[in-house]
Amino acid sequence: MTAPVQVLVVGFDEPTFSGEVLAELERLREQGVVRLLDVLLVQRADDGTFDTLEPPPGTDPELGRFAAELLGGGGGDPDDGSWSLADSVPPGTLAAVALIEHLWADPLVGAIRRAGGRPLDERWLPPELLEA
Repeated sequence: MTAPVQVLVVGFDEPTFSGEVLAELERLREQGVVRLLDVLLVQRADDGTFDTLEPPPGTDPELGRFAAELLGGGGGDPDDGSWSLADSVPPGTLAAVALIEHLWADPLVGAIRRAGGRPLDERWLPPELLEA
């Protein structure tokens, strides 16, 4: 069974790529919480086109290849209502697109399936909503 995989898109105004985020993901992997499958850096021009950026110095040069292949140039077909990268990254923005496997959720997903259930939808609530 495969644990659920989240596509997390994080926008940056002025990225520093200090390694702090990757170190935190590694800490969470060691605890069996999540596993970073891949991360792709993209820049969306003002005209809406995307460019894939090179991985930061000191990281695996293959970083981002799996995500680029999986998302296939933005992913999704607007006619079928599926998600696309263009839905999340505004023009003129730099973003990291991370594929994160949620290891903690694997037993829960299995239990839901064995009970005859299936996911219908999922949302992450923003902190501002929870604070209100």
